[in-house]
Amino acid sequence: MLGVNWLDWLVIVAYLVGITMIGVWAVKKVKSTASFFISDRKFGKIMMMFFTFGAGTHTDQAVIVAAKTYRSGVSGIWYQWLWLFCTPFYWFLAPLFRRMRAVTTGDFFNARYRRSVSVLYALVGMLQLMVSIGVMLKGSSAMITAVSGGNINPNLAIWAMTIMFVVYGVTGGLSAAIMTDFIQGILTIVLSFLILPFALSAVGGLSGLRATIPDQSMFEIVAPGEITAFYIAIISLNALVGWVTQPHSMAMSAAGKTEMEGRVGVMCGILFKRVCTIAWVLTGLCAVGMYMGKDVDVDQVYGLMAHQLLPKIAPGLIGLFIASMLAAVMSSCDALMVSSSALFTENIYKPLLVPGREDRHYMNVGRWVSGLVVLCGIFFAYRFENVIHGLEIFWKISAVMGIPFLVGLFWRRASTAAAWVSTLAGFATLLFTSTISVFGNVLWDFNAVLADKLPSFMLFEGKLSLPWQMVIYLIVGFTTAIVVSLFTRPEKKEKLDKFYQCIRTPVTPGEPEPDQPFTLPEGVEPAPRRPWLDHPDFEIPRPTLVGVIGFLAGWVAVAILIVVFFWILKQ
Repeated sequence: MLGVNWLDWLVIVAYLVGITMIGVWAVKKVKSTASFFISDRKFGKIMMMFFTFGAGTHTDQAVIVAAKTYRSGVSGIWYQWLWLFCTPFYWFLAPLFRRMRAVTTGDFFNARYRRSVSVLYALVGMLQLMVSIGVMLKGSSAMITAVSGGNINPNLAIWAMTIMFVVYGVTGGLSAAIMTDFIQGILTIVLSFLILPFALSAVGGLSGLRATIPDQSMFEIVAPGEITAFYIAIISLNALVGWVTQPHSMAMSAAGKTEMEGRVGVMCGILFKRVCTIAWVLTGLCAVGMYMGKDVDVDQVYGLMAHQLLPKIAPGLIGLFIASMLAAVMSSCDALMVSSSALFTENIYKPLLVPGREDRHYMNVGRWVSGLVVLCGIFFAYRFENVIHGLEIFWKISAVMGIPFLVGLFWRRASTAAAWVSTLAGFATLLFTSTISVFGNVLWDFNAVLADKLPSFMLFEGKLSLPWQMVIYLIVGFTTAIVVSLFTRPEKKEKLDKFYQCIRTPVTPGEPEPDQPFTLPEGVEPAPRRPWLDHPDFEIPRPTLVGVIGFLAGWVAVAILIVVFFWILKQ
């Protein structure tokens, strides 16, 4: 049956029925738009860790890392480890999201700037999530096709996966996503490590790979060529700027009971993902040894190895692999779908298009929009050349809108005009340094016109390199944000005082949910202002002892991961 035997199908069906039942059962917890979009903020540290891990870890990432490793060697790990050096900063950022007492990141832009910036972010955020869903579906469909030996059409795979996660995501909202992500997170770990021992055995271990692969730079974590130390530094900076405005960052940080749940959940969940990334890289390296000299679609190397190796080990392993793969993509797509629907409903539809309706009306609108967002994601899935190309687009879109977020978070002088100009200038610079085509017709190609006039260090294979493109649009974005702010009127002092009071006031256990975002509940007194830099225009908070300890522990965990990876490569 489509290249998969009956026992494997039995495993797949058992998983799908079980996870759908759990997700639909979660509909009982959905009593309002807040519970649909951000849950009831009742989840503890373990659930938040698995939610972060599940929402942030998906099949296309294994495909991307394995594909990049197949092309470039172990330095391909940086296509997911680009966020590794951001990890300690999550300890500081996650509680800020929880203290916003908000449903979406769009609420931040409305409270800090004006409604127009919130609408701009909602549109950009929805675009981010549609692109991300498209990348996941394309990567996962490629793997399913490869695992089935080419018997399952990738288009069929895309639509089948979509129907499954939409069923429980549309009914149960974020509560369903968090509850199913616990199981799906475990299966994602299974996916990450299931093939690796058999693949290493097939190639004679790392020592056998070293003897088979003549280019020893394939074993260098920072290799000459594309992924250099400069490349790693810039994409890590770009990732930190972009993380704050990835729409699902609000849910990952703010769906827990208090800010400590967000801190532990985000940092530990992301660290689990970094461990899985090591397995993806080693699997991709094994693929080099197995398929060297063969004409192989790099997007399918991970699935091809499963198709070739697992049936020889035991029956049912292909079914377990496919179920784990479906779990990885569904756990992410459901969270992104709900986040995108929240942006439209809470930041565009409710305040601007149809205000004043009952809560159930907005919850139903959110459900309908969830489905439409996924359809747009499917459109993007068919437009990408490959999953690596799609991922790079997501990186860039995220970072451009992160500029006014960070400037406004720490600088009172940042104005609404600056938020608009910096965002538009960043996108204009991004488009100017790219290739623009419509229905196959190239309207502008930066590299064809101007690449030969740039210094050689800014180029890779004759084109403007990815990190230098990031440097250019980040400089343009931050510069315009600062300059325009200095020459335009800032927001009113009363509005800014309310905003920063909320940001610096910790969430207490059992604190009631306020009626409006960025509002302290009745009886909660604002925390005193304790800035690191004693200047009336800057709101950089002085870190607490818990903040410093967690931040340093994050760096220790990062160092341990890097040392362990180096040790593995030396075996």
